[in-house]
Amino acid sequence: MSTVVVVKKAGRVVIAADTLTSFGDTKCRGKYIENKDKILTFKDSYIGLVGSAAHSNVFYSIINNYANLLSFKSREDIFESYIKLHPILKEKYFLTTQEGDESEQVYESSQINALITNRYGIFGVFSWREVYDYERFWAVGSGSSFALGAMYAAYDLLSTPEEIAKVGVEAGAEFDNGSALPDSIYSVQLKVVEK
Repeated sequence: MSTVVVVKKAGRVVIAADTLTSFGDTKCRGKYIENKDKILTFKDSYIGLVGSAAHSNVFYSIINNYANLLSFKSREDIFESYIKLHPILKEKYFLTTQEGDESEQVYESSQINALITNRYGIFGVFSWREVYDYERFWAVGSGSSFALGAMYAAYDLLSTPEEIAKVGVEAGAEFDNGSALPDSIYSVQLKVVEK
C-alpha cells in the first residue's frame, strides 16, 4: 500500500508520497497520525519506503545505529549498503527473508522496496537488493501503475519535477485504495558533474 514517486528534470530531483497508513481493513489518513510521512531523511538523501509500516521504525533505528554502513551516492554504493544491512535486518530486526513460493526464490528477501533521491540522482531499491538508477521518473507501491501512467503523460508537458511528482501521487491517491492525500514532497538540486 502506498504511492511513492521520484522525478528528475531540469537539474532537480524530487521525491513525493501519499500519507495513508493502513492496518488490515483499517486506514489511518495523514490528518490522524503524527508520523505520517513515508519519506525519511538520511544526510543529504530522502528515502521513500513502501510495504510494512514497521519498515520506517526499522529504518530510523538503522540510521541511528548503523549510519556508518550507509552510502547512497551511486547505484553501487546503495547495493553495497544493502548487502551490509541484510544480516543486521535478519539478526537484530527479525526480518523474515522468504517471499511467496520458496522454490522460485533465488535470494533471501530484504522485504523492503524503496526509492531514494539525493543530489546524485533518483534510485530504486527492491527486496532482492536490485538497485536501479532512473533517468526520468519511477514509482513504487500499490498506486505505482497509476502514478507511472500519469507521470508518463505529464513529463513532457509540465516544466518542473515537483509538478510531475504531484500528478503521480495524486493519480495513485485517486485510483488506488491503498493511497490517500495529503502528499509530502521534497526536492533537491542535482550535483553538477564536470566533464
